[in-house]
Amino acid sequence: MVAQLLFHITLLLWSMSSTEVLVVASEAPIVATEAPIAKPNCPSHCGGIEIPYPFGIGAGCYIHDDWFQVFCDNSTGSPTPFLNGTNLEVLDISVEGTLKVRNPITFSNCTDKPNRQAVNLEGSPFMFSQKNMFTAVGCGVMATITSNSNGVTISAGCRSECYDYTVSKNSSSHNTCNGVDCCQTVIPPSLSAFNTSFQQANDNYTNSSCNYAFLVDRDWFESFAKNSTNISATSDMDQVPVELKWNLYHSTTDVFGTFKETNVSVRYADDLDGYCETYNDSSSSYESLRLECSCGGGSTGNPYLPQGCIDINECEDPENRASCSAGLVCVNYNNGWGCTYPETSKSRVKVIFIGIGSGFGLIVLLIGAWWLYKLWKKRKNIKLKKKFFKQNGGLLLEQQLSSGEVNVEKIKLFNSKELEKATDRFNVDRILGQGGQGTVYKGMLADGRIVAVKKSKIVDGGETEVPLLVYEFIPKGTIYRYLHEQNEEFPLTWEMRLRISAEIAGALSYLHSAAAFPIYHRDIKSTNILLDDKYRAKVADFGTSRSVSIDQTHLTTFVHGTFGYLDPEYFQSSQFTDKSDVYSFGVVLVELLTGEKPVSLTRSQEARGLVSYFNLSLESNNLFDIIDARVKVEGVTGDILTVANLAKRCLDMNGKRRPTMKEVAMELEVIHKSVKTSDIQQNHEEVEYVRNEVTCPWDVASTSTGSALDGGTASSIDSIPLMSN
Repeated sequence: MVAQLLFHITLLLWSMSSTEVLVVASEAPIVATEAPIAKPNCPSHCGGIEIPYPFGIGAGCYIHDDWFQVFCDNSTGSPTPFLNGTNLEVLDISVEGTLKVRNPITFSNCTDKPNRQAVNLEGSPFMFSQKNMFTAVGCGVMATITSNSNGVTISAGCRSECYDYTVSKNSSSHNTCNGVDCCQTVIPPSLSAFNTSFQQANDNYTNSSCNYAFLVDRDWFESFAKNSTNISATSDMDQVPVELKWNLYHSTTDVFGTFKETNVSVRYADDLDGYCETYNDSSSSYESLRLECSCGGGSTGNPYLPQGCIDINECEDPENRASCSAGLVCVNYNNGWGCTYPETSKSRVKVIFIGIGSGFGLIVLLIGAWWLYKLWKKRKNIKLKKKFFKQNGGLLLEQQLSSGEVNVEKIKLFNSKELEKATDRFNVDRILGQGGQGTVYKGMLADGRIVAVKKSKIVDGGETEVPLLVYEFIPKGTIYRYLHEQNEEFPLTWEMRLRISAEIAGALSYLHSAAAFPIYHRDIKSTNILLDDKYRAKVADFGTSRSVSIDQTHLTTFVHGTFGYLDPEYFQSSQFTDKSDVYSFGVVLVELLTGEKPVSLTRSQEARGLVSYFNLSLESNNLFDIIDARVKVEGVTGDILTVANLAKRCLDMNGKRRPTMKEVAMELEVIHKSVKTSDIQQNHEEVEYVRNEVTCPWDVASTSTGSALDGGTASSIDSIPLMSN
């Protein structure tokens, strides 16, 4: 195949070189190309006005700065562009940093004329060009512009004399602005906003005189004056053309991608790309850094678009062609031109060898690029699999496999068809929940078992293999549901709360110290604690968990966790330790004690966080005011205080003073066993008491009463809430 490709390349080059190429100066081939104006699929004109990028019409057609948006108004039947934020009509936009608009004239004492001021450009990337002239028209008028920028007031103005018709009747003087009935002056640099005011210049000036002033483009005004018999004809206008300067600033998104260099020149790979510079501009009120782009020498077009500059064919210029000596021809190339000898048939062999070499080089390049792409794709898939493995509890599975706790032979692998059938093709009605790592669906296997199938989110849009994990289905939901939502189905007893807290602590203690290598969960909260059908606690969602070396902290560049449960020490230092999990568990323990949410807007400002609320209650000896009503009824004061004190130690601001999860688990287990033993003894005493009542002689005497009491006894015994681990 490679030999066939080389044959075709050689044949093509031979056919190209079989004809003599003798380029005569007057017959130089010219390729007609046009430089792009706007972004692809965006309007490039509004009426007869070009709208070049970074300006644009419509969403996504202008740079990420709303000042560069242009609206094309078709309400009058003639499309007219207006600049966003200023409502100024656009007359011309140049990619060289200028913009012409219509600016209002300021009138004073003129019938049927509004007294308007010029547009305020402060805070925008625009300012008035010094190519404009401040012009005042009127008899004996003094007009002044005043600008206040950064606390500095700048004024400029001019004064006109009245025309004396008794001295001269030369009408030509009426079309010049030489200080008689019209005056002009230059404007201050970096002008972005100003106010115009009028004062009396001489005795001929009266308040009833119609005077007006405006900022105007010098070239337009000179052309207008040359073709007009009287400058006062401007009074019939409401607006005049003004030139603005515009700049792209470093705060905007760079058109070529992420642009991080400052105060340096940048040349892009393609010689025809724009040449861009960033530099300080202390005169600007918009930003101190600005970006300007231009096409390189020998090219023209829009430098703010990738490949927006096109080469200028200098050989179209007769002077350039004539400058080549006899026997030489003008040759155009990117960003330049030159004179060279014409190609003849003697160059055929050279062209063929160049073509063969180029063909081989192209093939090698393509093979190398294909091999690198496959290698990159393979490494990417490996990293993606590792990422999904960690997100879906792989660390815990890995340490269990290494410790022999999991029988590998009992692990079942499902194919995609089995899981699609189990979840009814991942029907939205089967969704159990969604999170940052993926979506969990309820499924039923072929043998009738109910499972939870987790479908991870696709990280790469081109990725088609999405890992699916099958978990034990936990039917009773989270302890958050039982603590904070209206649920009369199964209220949590004091004994159950102790057991659940002990089970959570035991699981975390295992992760921290009993596993082959420590695992930090990093997102312990009541919504991540599930209850199975026997209301046993299961720690879930290991999407943010991390494994670390023993006696090492985990330094992160991005803080993970949930507000209300997050260890403040970890938040400040970005160092996650086993004591950070202890803090989060302490918050859950306070939730179980109080039934309060970790964050609540219904509490006072200083007590909106549950930790603050809990600590304030301890300090003011009002702990039992916030303890859950069921806990106060069922629990013993000493046990409640012991658990509260343990929670306080877990929530210590200094992580070193907090207990380990192993210590916490042991203390909770002791309390739970004590409470459970006490409950069993109490229930046993109640049963004995009922039995004694049944066997009393005065009850035996009545058969009907005895039957009723026997039935009552059985009912009482059946209703005793005995729970076993």
